Amino acid sequence: MRNYTKFYIGGEWIEPTSARTLDVFNPATEKVAGKISLGSVGDVDKAVKAARNAFDFWSQTSIDERIAMVVKIAEVYKKRANAIGEAITEEMGAPAWLAGGPQTMSVIGHLMTAIDAMKDFKFVEDKGASRVVKEPIGVCGFITPWNWPMNQLAAKFAPAILTGCTIVHKPSEIAPFSAYIFAETLDEAGLPAGVYNLVNGDGPIVGAAISSHPNIDMVSFTGSTRAGVEVAKAAAPSVKRVHQELGGKSPNIILEDADLDAAVTGSLATLMMNSGQSCLAPTRMIAPKSKMKEIIEIAKNAVEDWTPGEPATAKMGPVVSESQWNKIQGLIEKGVAEGATVITGGPGKPEGLETGYYVKPTIFADVTNDMTIAREEIFGPVLVIIGYDTEDEAIKIANDTEYGLAGYVQSGDIDHARKVASKIRAGYININNSQMDFSVPFGGYKRSGNGREFGEHAFDEFLELKSMLGHNPASAA
Repeated sequence: MRNYTKFYIGGEWIEPTSARTLDVFNPATEKVAGKISLGSVGDVDKAVKAARNAFDFWSQTSIDERIAMVVKIAEVYKKRANAIGEAITEEMGAPAWLAGGPQTMSVIGHLMTAIDAMKDFKFVEDKGASRVVKEPIGVCGFITPWNWPMNQLAAKFAPAILTGCTIVHKPSEIAPFSAYIFAETLDEAGLPAGVYNLVNGDGPIVGAAISSHPNIDMVSFTGSTRAGVEVAKAAAPSVKRVHQELGGKSPNIILEDADLDAAVTGSLATLMMNSGQSCLAPTRMIAPKSKMKEIIEIAKNAVEDWTPGEPATAKMGPVVSESQWNKIQGLIEKGVAEGATVITGGPGKPEGLETGYYVKPTIFADVTNDMTIAREEIFGPVLVIIGYDTEDEAIKIANDTEYGLAGYVQSGDIDHARKVASKIRAGYININNSQMDFSVPFGGYKRSGNGREFGEHAFDEFLELKSMLGHNPASAA
């Protein structure tokens, strides 16, 4: 049983101001796995004060000093990787191969990619008699999600630290264990006191306090579009910068010239790998009607490799919580009620898995883009297949969504794929199931958010621009 009831503020583990606690459940067993404290506005105030004090010196450190610190953090993190992977499995149900692999080790990818980008990043640019300088924005509030708890933290942490900012962080109260170990890692690595501060809590109190705090200069939020709207509202009176990475309902266009086995199997793996709990998951497969029968058969066979079970050994684990399970079940039932055809899966728990928040991997066919299951983000292992007659129709369906986080194109002709990809209104387009690239900007159009993460493109989210006219009088002369 984990007992994580202290907060990491100003380089010390301190008692919270509130006596409120929350039980954290293991989604595979439905049993309590640990306990955290729920912070208050007072705890956030303490963390902000510590971060503000630390910013005065951290912002003045050299780039080389900050890079050396992040290198040290990566070294210590690798030593704690097993513990973090175990925590991720326990808190959000990711199977061992995923928790100990991509869920944990993506942090190293983000840290090292950001370090490489920082080495060549220009903070100063001269334009005639003037100089333009990029300076750290200040104290940053992080509100991170439960579905990729370390990946989403690292995507914010690396650019913030390297640009000279300081941090007040609220992880998800549903999956807070890995963030606690991450804070221990930073302490062991010798990150100066106050540069990173951790306050556990819920959205309505701690999340709102971070978003609205007058001494927090920007807030970076990853989560649902609904919650992102609330963060933006809370931040508005203080006119702070708000970066948001929100929901998605990503289209996956299978073109007629695609290798159907590779296209369908590969994209299905991307969807199923985290029990469907990924914001960029290709949840809408837009397939040519002329090849629909074959595509459905390939998808049905491929999903058999994603049988859910005990996280220690299975390829797919449970979803994160009872409320998430109920939401997914409601949407599956809605799909049936609206006339979609269940190819495999459907409502209820898989046979033999009555304990744990397990969902049957589900595929719907005969879906139209106006159905609820094609409009709403399900955030579970559910694929909807929508047919098209012409390529223009496929692109129209792909863009007919309020979201714009990611898009996928499958084609045997790379020029053909590029042409279609250029017409999708989304921020992160994947052609032929390519691997994740931490060096290119990640973020969305429309209601999928604003701003970008990953690599050098994330730096600008944490920087202010200062123009200094007359800085170079000789140039003016």
